[in-house]
Amino acid sequence: MTTLTREQAAKRFAELPLPSTSDEHWRFTDLRGFDPQEVPGSRAPDMKPALDLDVAGRVLVTENGIEIASAPEGITFEPLPADYESRLVPDDDKFALENLARWEHGLLVRVPKGVVLERPLYVQITSSGGSLFWRMVVIAEEGARFSLIEDYSSAGDDTVAYTNAVVELFVEQAAKIEYVSLQNLSRETWHFGRHKAWLERDSELDWVIGGFGSKRGKVWIENDLAGPGATSRVTGAYFADGTQHLDYDTFQEHIAPNTESDFAFKGALRGNATAVWRGMIRVEEGAQKTNAYQENRSLLLSDTAHADSIPGLEIMANDVRCTHGATLGRVDREQMFYLMARGLSRAEAERLIVRGFFQDVLDRIELEPVRDALGAALEARIPQA
Repeated sequence: MTTLTREQAAKRFAELPLPSTSDEHWRFTDLRGFDPQEVPGSRAPDMKPALDLDVAGRVLVTENGIEIASAPEGITFEPLPADYESRLVPDDDKFALENLARWEHGLLVRVPKGVVLERPLYVQITSSGGSLFWRMVVIAEEGARFSLIEDYSSAGDDTVAYTNAVVELFVEQAAKIEYVSLQNLSRETWHFGRHKAWLERDSELDWVIGGFGSKRGKVWIENDLAGPGATSRVTGAYFADGTQHLDYDTFQEHIAPNTESDFAFKGALRGNATAVWRGMIRVEEGAQKTNAYQENRSLLLSDTAHADSIPGLEIMANDVRCTHGATLGRVDREQMFYLMARGLSRAEAERLIVRGFFQDVLDRIELEPVRDALGAALEARIPQA
């Protein structure tokens, strides 16, 4: 694992150019027009929680600061020390380096050995304009088990902002984290994120990604399965319309033997929206008995929507099971005709088809309030008439 200080990150950030479409991982995401210097200042945010949950701890974050509204007894749930040295951020990601160099508001979560939290931890990040550099480090010690929900939203639909987030998850031996990251930022927000997990022996990570907002940007989702018996399951659901552009880059690295990863991403697009999913499974030479799967399925709800899916495998072990799949399709006309012939409007029929498309992804989500909220957010994107 790489260790970087803030000073080292600032130096490296200054050396790197802004990514362009000539860079392979940015080939479909054009950053022309991105200028954080032109983002206006922040305004007073509306801090009402996006999800109505009974939680063990709650944190509220804006450009102006971080507030620990409530914290469970016996665990670390506090501001991240300013001298924290990142261990998982690569030195070739300009945005993650900028985050490490400039973040002001961060959270450290550490759940001690063997502790089980029955209620989730909830982190609400509200962008109210300007630039927000958010950072979180989560550590599940040996045998700990808990859920954490990270919820990104904007103070208003017209909020112009630049958000940059880095999350590092450390899942120690036999621990389990249920990590939910929901993004519903304004359509005038540039959003960049780097989320990376390190899994040790017999640990488990159940990760849910929901993407509905933002203007343009890129989110990296990476898992390093470093201990034998580690298991990671990542479920992604996203919906874009208008001129939105979503870009997800997922990476499953199997370092130790007898590890398992399962990535399933589904997205629906309408209007002139575009989306990119790039997935890579990498199996190191010593990672025998790896079982890895990745899929991306896109549903186009208009003739002008577009999606790119780029799955990949890099396997250096000979006793593995790795599969991937990607599909792109439009609404079945016969299915639409069937539903409308039975009295449903076009919007009602489309909503039912979208719900059916996402149902198997929603069924993978263990937390019922999150499952219901994600389903409602997806359906809300379909016009009522």
